[in-house]
Amino acid sequence: MQEAQGERDSWLDALQAARLLAVDPHGLGGALIHAGHGPVRDAWLMLLQTVLPESAPIRRLPLSVSDDRLLGGLDLAATLQAGRPIVQRGLLAEAHQGVIVAAMAERMSEHTAARLCAALDRGEVVMEREGLHDLSPARIAVVALDESTEDDDPPPVRLLERLAFRLDLARLSPVALQGVLDTVSDDASLRDETQQARRHLAQVRVPDEAIEALCNTAAALGIQSLRAPLLALRAACAAAALDERETLEAEDLALAARLVLAPRATQWPAPAQPEAESPEDPSESPQPQAGQDASSSQPESQPEGQREDRLPPSNDDPPDDQAPSELTAEMLDALVLEAARAAIPEGLLQQLRAGQTMRAARGRSGGRAGATRSSRQRGRPVGSRAGLPRDGARLAVIDTLRAAAPWQRLRAAAQPAPPPVSRPRVQVRASDFRVMRLQERSQTTTVFAVDASGSSALHRLAEAKGAVELLLAECYVRRDQVAVVAFRGRAAEVLLAPTRSLARARRELSGLPGGGGTPLSQGIDAAAALADAMARKGGTPIVVLLTDGKANVAHDGTGGRAQAQADAREAAQRLRLAGHAALLIDTSPRPSSDAQELARCMGAAYIPLPQADAEAMSRSVQAATRAVLNAGGS
Repeated sequence: MQEAQGERDSWLDALQAARLLAVDPHGLGGALIHAGHGPVRDAWLMLLQTVLPESAPIRRLPLSVSDDRLLGGLDLAATLQAGRPIVQRGLLAEAHQGVIVAAMAERMSEHTAARLCAALDRGEVVMEREGLHDLSPARIAVVALDESTEDDDPPPVRLLERLAFRLDLARLSPVALQGVLDTVSDDASLRDETQQARRHLAQVRVPDEAIEALCNTAAALGIQSLRAPLLALRAACAAAALDERETLEAEDLALAARLVLAPRATQWPAPAQPEAESPEDPSESPQPQAGQDASSSQPESQPEGQREDRLPPSNDDPPDDQAPSELTAEMLDALVLEAARAAIPEGLLQQLRAGQTMRAARGRSGGRAGATRSSRQRGRPVGSRAGLPRDGARLAVIDTLRAAAPWQRLRAAAQPAPPPVSRPRVQVRASDFRVMRLQERSQTTTVFAVDASGSSALHRLAEAKGAVELLLAECYVRRDQVAVVAFRGRAAEVLLAPTRSLARARRELSGLPGGGGTPLSQGIDAAAALADAMARKGGTPIVVLLTDGKANVAHDGTGGRAQAQADAREAAQRLRLAGHAALLIDTSPRPSSDAQELARCMGAAYIPLPQADAEAMSRSVQAATRAVLNAGGS
C-alpha cells in the first residue's frame, strides 16, 4: 500500500513538472526523463502534449541529425528553381516556443549537445555556412529521453545542467497513472490554464527572501552550479503563475526545491545542531546557519499559532523593521530545505553516504568500444568536405548540388546561350565537388600476455589467471575480441587467437601450466605481432602484460639474465614505437624496479598489485583500460 502511494506521489510530481514546463518552456530549459521505451514514458509525453498550448510545436530530434537539419541551410530545390540562394529553417527554429524531444539522449554526441546548449542559452539560432547568414528565434525546451542502464554513459553533462527537471520514471507502473489521470481536468481546461499562466508569469514578484532560501538550500545539498537555484526560481514562479498569484509563497519554493534541487543533491544536508540553553538575554540566542537542519530552529509541522508565539510582542518591538523579516527568512529556509530533504530518494542517500556522486554527474566512462577514426568508405556520416571523389572517397551528391546552386544564374549569364536541347539544367564546377566525411568506431581487441614462468607461478599465477578470466568476461560484455599469449620455458605461445568466445578463452587459460624460464622479450614480441595484425584490420588493440619483469631467457633462447633483460627492454621499446596502448601488471610480491623500468620502456600504465586478489586486479585493469581507450579516442 505504501509502495502504491509512493508511485502515485511520483506520478503527481511528474505531472506537476510537465505543467510547469508548459508554462515556461525556455526559462526552465526542459526535462530529463529516465525511462525505457514503453507506456510509462509515452504517458508522460502525452501529458506534456496535453498541457502545452496547441500552438506550441513539438519536434523529434533524430540521433544522427546533421547541422543542415538542426540549424538550417540551403533549400536546394527552392534555390535551383529560383536561381538564387533560399534559406531553409532547421529543427531549432521550427520548434520556437515549443519543445524538442531528443530520443536516446545517452548516445547524443557532444557536437549536437553543444548546438542545443547554445540555443537554450541565447534563445536563437545562428546559421552561417555556404555563404549564407540567418538569425532565427529559438526559445525552446528540450526533453531528453534517457534509456541508459548503470553500465551506459549518461547524457552530456553540459545539457543536463540546463534542464530544470530530472524525472526517474523507470520504476513506475502505468497502473498508478490511472488514478492520477482521474484528478486531471479535460484537455481544453488544462490548455486554458497554461495560457492564462503564461500571461500571468511576468506579473509574479520575487522577494529577496525567496532567492536567499533557494541558494541556501542548494548550498546545503552540495550543488555547485549556479544554474540550479536559477532554474528552481523559474519553477517557483511558474507554480505561482498557475495559481494566479503575484507573489511567491513557501509552497512554491518547496515545490521547486523538491523537483529541481533534490535530484541534483551531491551530499546529505548537515544534521541539526542541538539547541543550546536559552541565555538570559534573548538577543544572544544563536541563529541557524545555512545548510543546517532547519527543524532545530523551527519544525515544519509546528502549528501556525506556535510560530507566531516566537515573534516578540508588538508593544516591545524595537523600531528596527528587520527583525520580523529575518525570522521569516529563517522559517522559509527551513521549509524549503525540509522539502528538498524529503524528496531525496532513499537509494540516492545510500550512494551519498558511501561517498559516491550522482549518476547524472558521472563522467562519460568510455571503454565500451574502440576509438573513433575517419574513414572513406564506411561508417557514420559526419558531414562533407571539399574534394574530388577519388581514392575511394564517396561523392556527397546533395552537398555538391548545394555548393553549385547559388551560382547557377551567374554561370548561365557568363556563357553564350546554347541550344535548348543541350542546355544543362545545373552547371557544376570542380570547386563544387564535396566528398563525404565518414567516421567509424573500431573494435577493441585486448591481448593478454601472461607470464607463466616458474617465478610468476610461485608468486601470483593463480591470481593472474583469475583476473584474466574476469577481464575476459568484461570484454565479452563489451563485445570486444580477446587473445591470450603465454610465455614460459624458452618460447612464447599464442594460446588463443583473437576471438569473442569466452568459453574457449577460459578453457585455454585454465589448462595453462606454470614453470620454467622467463622469455619476456618473446612474449612481448608475440603480443605486439597480434596487436599489429589487428591494427592492420582496422581494430584498436590494447596489450595487457602480466609479469614480474624478471627475464632470464634471451630472445634467441639462451640463458643469461643481463642479456634477457636487455632484450626485454628492446622489445618493450618496439611495442611503444608501434603506438599500441599497453598496461603492465606487476605480479611480484612487492613493486619491482625491473617491472617499472619495463613499463617505462613500453610507455605502458604500471599497476603494482602485490597484495591484491583476482577481483581487485580485474577492477584496476578495467579502470586503466577505460582511461587508455579514452585517451586514444580523444
